[in-house]
Amino acid sequence: MKKANRAKKVTRAKKEKETDLGAIFDAHVRHEFVDHDVAATMKTMADEPYVHNVPTLTGGAGRAGVVDFYTHHFVGKMPADTRIERISRTVGRDQVVDELIMYFTHDCPIDYMLPGIAPTGRKVALPHVVVMKFKGGKVAHEHIYWDQACVLAQIGLIDSSKLPITGAQQAEALVEKSRRKRPRA
Repeated sequence: MKKANRAKKVTRAKKEKETDLGAIFDAHVRHEFVDHDVAATMKTMADEPYVHNVPTLTGGAGRAGVVDFYTHHFVGKMPADTRIERISRTVGRDQVVDELIMYFTHDCPIDYMLPGIAPTGRKVALPHVVVMKFKGGKVAHEHIYWDQACVLAQIGLIDSSKLPITGAQQAEALVEKSRRKRPRA
């Protein structure tokens, strides 16, 4: 019996290793931000996924909760000029972690990120970290992190000159540092 269980685990591990998690991650994000297609996005997800935006505690749990979140608060609800620039990607056995910058003009409500805040018309460059966990080749969950003070400073709700916070400088420094050539050993 132990051999059979071990064989199943090895087979499952090989199958997971053969799955291109980065490609699934990219398809998921494309469906969200380019296609604006909730049904296609959900096809990339496990049966009972969850999405958790850490700074604002927004998202959804379970298939119905995620569909509701995507339909009413996220997919197709971002500013038209939203653009994502990946800084780095780490792919593990069952998860992908992307470090990225999201650029947009705050010209429409962004419920999940700025609940209750009217559009300001200001440009935003916001570093993010997205941790996407997979189960059976499908997205099981997403944990999305950003610095809420950074976005609030950029839309004018926090005076960064009076607090130890930064705004768009976070993104600028991250892009600059990621583009520098590393010295050769």
